[in-house]
Amino acid sequence: MERFLDLILIRYGLVAGGLAVLALVVFVIALLLKRRGSLTRARRYGDPATQALLRAAVRRLEGRGDRR
Repeated sequence: MERFLDLILIRYGLVAGGLAVLALVVFVIALLLKRRGSLTRARRYGDPATQALLRAAVRRLEGRGDRR
């Protein structure tokens, strides 16, 4: 039982560490884009994709409500 709890704790630590590294990478990329002055341009390119993803997520979540 103790070994199982250790494995769960290690897995949780790896996931949390991975998310922290991912957040740091995204922050550094945004900072570099802002310093170069191309953050606005990147935001303009990313907006349609973000809106499409959000629309798809809303459609998917609304579809789940019908199944219950």
